[in-house]
Formats: sequence, structure tokens, C-alpha cells
Amino acid sequence: MARFVDQVAQVPLGTLEHEGRKIDIFVRVAYDGIEYVGRLWFADQGDLQHGIPDRASLPGRTKEDAIGVARGLTQQELQRRYRRALAEKRRYHALRRATDEVLSKIRYLNQVAISMRAGLLDFEGAAQELELTERQLHECIDRLRDFAGVESEPEPKSGEHEAK
Repeated sequence: MARFVDQVAQVPLGTLEHEGRKIDIFVRVAYDGIEYVGRLWFADQGDLQHGIPDRASLPGRTKEDAIGVARGLTQQELQRRYRRALAEKRRYHALRRATDEVLSKIRYLNQVAISMRAGLLDFEGAAQELELTERQLHECIDRLRDFAGVESEPEPKSGEHEAK
């Protein structure tokens, strides 16, 4: 996954109608260290916070190139991309969180092993940490079946409050 090192530029492209709702369309462009990458962002009109991305990228040599590619899309292409974004919309949020936790534990396990082999951590302490992390990893994996196939809502981001 590319790490964006630049500010993200967000440019409005227009709107489309879908099932009686107006959908605002934006292109978000960032520099990934090699090229400028744009992604379409679709949001119910006036609700930019809770939109959905189109997974496809719109690359360009400059920010303006990537924006130009997005502006060159026809209304029909935008409609198809929106339908694709809806179809690919993440629905299994609890499973995603559990998967992220597993990956995080694996990364930590690897980092401890690397540090131990490099002599940065004492062998006995690192071995205990590896054993503990491995146990936690197994517990995480054992819980995955509870989340598989179960649709859930995303957890609010910090500072975000649910409207009731």
C-alpha cells in the first residue's frame, strides 16, 4: 500500500442521481512518492464524512493530470464506478478490525524477533514476549470465526459522535 507523503487535494466533480438520492462526487488526489494518484469519492449530498471510495486509481504525472483524468470520465462511467463502489463497500467491519489486530500482532512478533536476533533485546525477555504474543495471536485467530460473514457498522472515529 502506498504511503501518501503529500497533502490530499479534494476537488468536486459534480453530482449524480442514484435511487432518488443526489450523490456528490469528488476526486481525492495525493502524491505517493512516485506519481499523483486520484480516487473518486462518492457521498450523499452534504455528508462528505460518510462517503465511499472507488477502489480504482486515477494516476497522473501531476496533480492536475490526475484531476483531468477524473474530469474526463463521462456521467455513465461515473454511474458505473459508483455502482462498483457500492458493491465493494466494506460491510464486515468487525472482521476487518480482527484481521487488523492479527496483522498488528504478526508485525510485533516479527519486530521482537528481529530485535532479539540483532542483540537489542535480551534473549530470555524476548523469548517470553514472543511466547506471549504468539498466545495472543492464537486467541485472535480463534475469534475470527465469530466475525466471519457477520455484517456490522463501522466504529465511529475518535471525536465522531453518533446521531441518535
